[in-house]
Amino acid sequence: MKRGKRPELMWGLGLNESESAQIQEATGPAFFLRNFQNNALPRARELDKGEKPSAAWIPWRVWNAIPEQNREAFRSLEQTQRILIQEDSDKPVEIEEVLEEGFLTVVRTPLTRAKVQDALFRAKEVTSLYSDIYRMTEEIFLERELLARKTDQLLFLNKVLSSATETMDPAGLLLSAKNDFRMLLPVRQLNAVFWQREPEQEHVDAEIFLDCRMSPQAEASWAEFLMQSAARMGGKPDSYRVHHVCGPETPALETDGPAQGRVVALPLKAGDQYYGCMALQSDQAVRLGKDQIQTLHAAVNHLGLALRNALVFREIKMRADHDGLTRIHNRRSFDERLVQELKRHQRYRQPLSLLMLDVDHFKQVNDTFGHQAGDEVLRRIGQILQDSLRSMDLAARYGGEEFAVLLPHTPEKDSQKLAERIRKRIEDTDFGLSAKDFRVTASIGVAALAAGSLQKENDLVLKADQALYTAKHNGRNMVVVSGKKKSRARSMGE
Repeated sequence: MKRGKRPELMWGLGLNESESAQIQEATGPAFFLRNFQNNALPRARELDKGEKPSAAWIPWRVWNAIPEQNREAFRSLEQTQRILIQEDSDKPVEIEEVLEEGFLTVVRTPLTRAKVQDALFRAKEVTSLYSDIYRMTEEIFLERELLARKTDQLLFLNKVLSSATETMDPAGLLLSAKNDFRMLLPVRQLNAVFWQREPEQEHVDAEIFLDCRMSPQAEASWAEFLMQSAARMGGKPDSYRVHHVCGPETPALETDGPAQGRVVALPLKAGDQYYGCMALQSDQAVRLGKDQIQTLHAAVNHLGLALRNALVFREIKMRADHDGLTRIHNRRSFDERLVQELKRHQRYRQPLSLLMLDVDHFKQVNDTFGHQAGDEVLRRIGQILQDSLRSMDLAARYGGEEFAVLLPHTPEKDSQKLAERIRKRIEDTDFGLSAKDFRVTASIGVAALAAGSLQKENDLVLKADQALYTAKHNGRNMVVVSGKKKSRARSMGE
């Protein structure tokens, strides 16, 4: 048995028994009349919540008895149509006054079926019209909200596309992306990992880019998370290097590692191969709508292409400017930088120093231990130089087993101390491969241009080269400063 439709609710406000009975009889079982006595009319707070009757029947005598300050609550019943009842003894009310008081219509007694049903029909028509207007208004607001959201998403995509063309530096792209993604999400951190498997090489090295100023614990947690993400995507890198992405502002120390529910991992793909992953961490749990997910994927596709191009560009530039074996600058890059530094020295009158380093008896290393051991010696010395220098300094493989180190803003005394530290580190390093343990030494020539001195471009290189020749001629494993006698000598037996 199907359950019948619930009757619609009507209110009576102060109706007498006769009026209440006539209305209920005229409306039939489709309506239920709830009548409030004169001394128990609903208060303002009761009208704001709870029942929503389709109509309210109010006699004129009751309405006149309600204080003016209390009438406003009844006038504000938007979804309830109020019908005024006038008795024959009441003075006729002008229709303008009825409308000003917020009534739908006025019905005079006796309350016949026709009068009651006609008033209810009008009430239902007006209520239906109000419902349609309300629904249309809601739809308009919803459409406006969707349009505003679409506009924001288009602005976001446009900003991402614009930022992706402004730089070819991966760190710069990630920093811009972090700021751009804040238009869509409350992004707190953006970290990333990239990897590349070289042809015919089993070793896969990864580069991890982390937000600037992380605590050691947070950095370790993020590195582990990103390496695990890379492994899930098939990258399986077995080592990694960390780069820190810093903006112009100085951020607070970040202590949060990846938090469950607040991280969005975005794979980066070229063709059918994954090459990286970005991880966005939000200040709160991330809940994305379907349109936001689509927008995010579109942004990542464009950003991923820009990042891929930046990584390829950097690799090409690295191969053009760097030595393939030692991964430090090559001779061409050194010559270009030397010209720049000499011009800067002449303009700003800052000191400039140059170290020329040569591996002692390198041919014997190749002849005794093999060329693989010789390559490892050159690689390790390149790393020692990199680890010993400032970011403004430049280390280069000058040719064969010879290296050059350019030191801007460095006087002769400081460059001599640095040269001695480098010589000592090389001497103390075990260059052995497997069971073949051996050590090597290096001779270093130092030349410097004092602040304000003007000399020809090749003078600095010539002086450093002559100092290196002196070091080699006087027994090797020493530092010699141009224009001075040997400054430090060592022998393998010491």
